[in-house]
Amino acid sequence: MMVDSSVGIDETELEYISDAVLGVAFLIVAIVAAQRMAWSNKHDGTDTSVVTAFYSLILFTSVIRSLWFLIPNSIYVASYVPKATMAFATSWRGVFISEILQSIGSLGLFSIFILILVYWADILKKYFQPGVQRSKPMKTFKTIVFFLFLVQAANASLFLMSFYSSEAMRLVNAVVLAAVSIICVIEITIFSHKFRTVLQTLGAINQVSTESQNKRIVWITVTGNLFFFTRAFLEVIFTYVLVIHWRQAGNVADIFSHKWWDSYMFVKHWSEVAILGLMLYILQSRFTTNNMSQGNREGYSQVPEAEEDVPKNVSIGSVNV
Repeated sequence: MMVDSSVGIDETELEYISDAVLGVAFLIVAIVAAQRMAWSNKHDGTDTSVVTAFYSLILFTSVIRSLWFLIPNSIYVASYVPKATMAFATSWRGVFISEILQSIGSLGLFSIFILILVYWADILKKYFQPGVQRSKPMKTFKTIVFFLFLVQAANASLFLMSFYSSEAMRLVNAVVLAAVSIICVIEITIFSHKFRTVLQTLGAINQVSTESQNKRIVWITVTGNLFFFTRAFLEVIFTYVLVIHWRQAGNVADIFSHKWWDSYMFVKHWSEVAILGLMLYILQSRFTTNNMSQGNREGYSQVPEAEEDVPKNVSIGSVNV
């Protein structure tokens, strides 16, 4: 796992500090998520298991990211800026481990939003297609995540079989994450519109104001889409640069400058810190709102009964059901 001592480490002081700050930021998110998860487990409720699952995914993602940033880069690779490395070449183990940690962290991050979208889709189906038989949300979530895991496993296997280099491994990850990000933007936009329609209907039926819920949905839609659009843009640019350089030079062995790579890492990972912090805020504010309004909901229209694994009170910042 250690790098060849004959190869100089080119990590700058700014990059070292930047990684340390990001590592601490992710660690803080992990600590908060762990505290919230422990608090959630102590309180009974129909939605406790789902909320705990969200906190678990946030905790998992933050821990993986903090480990990746807090462990000195020189432990993994000789160059801070990525270089194309083939399996079983010099220092290939560190490169491989680094890429696996990055992939697992990204999978954990995107799993949070996949879980949200799966439950949102199930809730909306109760309103718009009440007679249609639905699959269980957790089963759907596990199927999607397992598929993405298989893609990551296949990517790692092809690298180990020397079909392509570490840069091609990064390229595959970039394409997958860009595709998932675009899908998330589309789904969040569609679901947001449908949720606002549901809120308007419930508000008219119950003669209550739904303005605050509607604003919260708009806010979540804007911030969520901003994150996924940014991520898709970054991964598309990453893919474009790699492909163009490969077509011109015939390889991707020496492509990224420190300035380009530092900018990419800064935007990519600080946006992750921001969206994870936002998720913690949404979950916390949701509990606060529920606790304050617990005694004033007798007249509020409820969604039809859910399956055993679908809590009746899942909202994640949208309509309480």
